[in-house]
Amino acid sequence: MLRCATAQVMRQLVRHSTTDASLILERSINRVQLLGRVGQDPVMRQVDGRNPVTIFSMATNEMWRSGEGETTPTGDVSQKTTWHRVSVFKPGLRDVAYQYVKKGSRVLVEGKLDYGEYVDKNSVRRQATTIIADNIIFLSDNVRDRV
Repeated sequence: MLRCATAQVMRQLVRHSTTDASLILERSINRVQLLGRVGQDPVMRQVDGRNPVTIFSMATNEMWRSGEGETTPTGDVSQKTTWHRVSVFKPGLRDVAYQYVKKGSRVLVEGKLDYGEYVDKNSVRRQATTIIADNIIFLSDNVRDRV
């Protein structure tokens, strides 16, 4: 029942009325939520006179039990850490992130994925994946007290 209602709502969201069939647009979703710890204090950069951006790294961890005890709590615990680059362009959020996000802070970042290219200092073209933050929720007690 819920699945049918959800599908119906999504179909209504996707449809746009238009007179030209070639201009029919459909919506898509690019949303990311990361819950983890900040890996470095943020830096603020400004490129080519454009709006500044606050950038910091963030780690998320994935843990699983492996070995003979996969169904019991006696198996070995493995962990994988994934590092993410977070960029904050929104003026108010950018300034708050620069001032209050600190290395080791536990934060929830909501935003979207962005893929791009850049040329490093050795003139090598590299690809980069960035999280463009729309919202940051501070979960560390010491940060919440200062905001």
